[in-house]
Amino acid sequence: MLQPSTSASRPLLLCLSHLRWDLVLQRPQHLMARAARDWRVLYLEEARFEAPGADTPRLERRTVATGIEAVIPVLPYWDGVPGSVERLQRPLLDTLLAEEGQPDVVWYYTPLAQSVAGHLTPRVTVYDCMDELSAFKDASPHLLLAERRLIHRADLVFTGGQSLYEAKRALRPDAYCFPSSIDVVHFAAARMPGLTEPSETAALPHPRIGWFGVVDERMDLKLLDACAALRPEWSFVMIGPVIKVDPADLPRRANIHWLGGRSYAELPAYLAHWDAGFMNFALNEATRHISPTKTPEYLAAGVPVVSTAITDVVNPWSKVGLVEIAGTAGAAVTALEHVMGRPRAPWLARVDAHLARISWDKTWDGMHSLLRKAGHGVPAVTTTEPGPDLLRSSFNDRRR
Repeated sequence: MLQPSTSASRPLLLCLSHLRWDLVLQRPQHLMARAARDWRVLYLEEARFEAPGADTPRLERRTVATGIEAVIPVLPYWDGVPGSVERLQRPLLDTLLAEEGQPDVVWYYTPLAQSVAGHLTPRVTVYDCMDELSAFKDASPHLLLAERRLIHRADLVFTGGQSLYEAKRALRPDAYCFPSSIDVVHFAAARMPGLTEPSETAALPHPRIGWFGVVDERMDLKLLDACAALRPEWSFVMIGPVIKVDPADLPRRANIHWLGGRSYAELPAYLAHWDAGFMNFALNEATRHISPTKTPEYLAAGVPVVSTAITDVVNPWSKVGLVEIAGTAGAAVTALEHVMGRPRAPWLARVDAHLARISWDKTWDGMHSLLRKAGHGVPAVTTTEPGPDLLRSSFNDRRR
């Protein structure tokens, strides 16, 4: 029977992630916030490195939401010796768990974390595969082998979209597909009349075409530049931290506005004053299996969307007529003109009917049910909404 850890009244879930908790609010944060209703959650990020002579190695710990503590290993600069990073991190993790108790569940977002936590013997091991990380820029050459090992050893394997599910079920036929979901109430606030407009965009001319999210190798910068050149009277509002892309490579035009990161709580105020959303993803190996969370978020805000032909956007979002697909600059601006000019009410009714069937709460409830089957005694699912401190945290709040 899976019983609560002896060190506390609630069982312990150790989440190992490649994403910083306070970078951009994505799938891990949504799910761990809901897990924290019933679990103590330790969210272990990838290591940060400091110059030699600093107080390293050490762990930095901070409470980031109710029931969730983010933990960052701080290590001296890597000396290049294979395995040295792991040898430094594992004792730090063991010391942490000696204080907190052994985890009942170990939840992986990065297969590479097995080198740090693979010696643990939780009652349930989960691999929530949200991206094809091996296809990302600067990915470790060891990722594919590490993932294969994790897929076979995990008790539960989840995928963040249908195309990822199709790719992984050859290795794990009993994998479960849980596509990225939506906090409808949060984003629907953008539809409320009188929402104060952010001062930095108030003077920008309409129509405004928006994007929020990480700016990295998955964005088609040439397509954005070409669209902005075709419609110099439009304002392209780009919100999000720039990662793994040289800022000098960003297209610079008078009508492209790079605002940097903004918090999750602030996003509805920007969306409320957009005329359309543009998901100008590049079509490459890094985007082959993505399931963009921003798709339902834009729609919940009442913002019409044009996207490039990402598989998990084409099906279901374009297939059911909620998102337009375009592959060239000419097609994109034509599609944007179309979605901005059509009657909103019939489209919004179809949007709301589709979104009513999905939510992060429903996603977590499904996952939690499987956890309970995999380890008898897991706490019963609760219905209490996550606390407001999640929205007050510093997600994506860096100013650039």
